[in-house]
Amino acid sequence: MRLLIASDLHGSLESLRFLLGQARELQPDLLVLLGDLVYHGPRNPLPESYNTPTVLKEMADLNALPCPITAVRGNCDAEVDLALLPFPVTENAWINADGLRIFASHGHHLPERPPLPGMPQDTVILRGHTHVPRGETLDGLHFWNPGSLSLPKGGSPRSYGLCEDGAFRVLDTHGREVLRHQPGGA
Repeated sequence: MRLLIASDLHGSLESLRFLLGQARELQPDLLVLLGDLVYHGPRNPLPESYNTPTVLKEMADLNALPCPITAVRGNCDAEVDLALLPFPVTENAWINADGLRIFASHGHHLPERPPLPGMPQDTVILRGHTHVPRGETLDGLHFWNPGSLSLPKGGSPRSYGLCEDGAFRVLDTHGREVLRHQPGGA
């Protein structure tokens, strides 16, 4: 199963169009959006090509993809933004893919490190929020973050994630692999 994963678009039309192109090219089984889709947020600079009216209009193009969308709410996703999106957005979601149990969340309410009370061992914690790519295992939990397509932080490039055959990869917008992580170390 192939998951295409993006987070923290923050109203960047260029980033949305890039994501649409990748989705058409890669033909994922599921598109996963990890929040902060429309608004740039009070602590972030305006992303390149910031254009919320057009972003909201072109978000409908995601519905034309031949794959379903799982979208979770970010800390910058206001009620008014959610009401204008053409697909449902939940607080978090469980995804089963290639034998992995994945908890998708924007991540702003989760600790960066264990313990995560009530979270079963060997769960993948798929999150955005930090704008920094991540793939590591700590105390039996796997932490994945695709980074940000519009406002990368920590010196990281603009990036997105792919989960395929149980492995998570983060790629920059030029297709270069930023990191790879596979639970169990295989």
